Amino acid sequence: MHTLKVLGALAVAATIGAASVIIVYPLPADAQTQGMNRRGERRDTRQTSRDVKHQCNATSGNSRSECRQAKRSTKQAGRHD
Repeated sequence: MHTLKVLGALAVAATIGAASVIIVYPLPADAQTQGMNRRGERRDTRQTSRDVKHQCNATSGNSRSECRQAKRSTKQAGRHD
């Protein structure tokens, strides 16, 4: 009977210890490698270029090719920044 109490106390201590380690040492939310950073930048660039194209299409007087070129220019600028 005494052994069960000790095991129960150890289980409680282990659970509390594990929870406190998780709280004290949170997982990083930022990218961990340069490749992850570059991938995130490419995603941002693609979304920005899509927004430019959609905005261009929404304005009257622009042809589809002009809007494609605007998108292309935005993506090209993102590659060199």
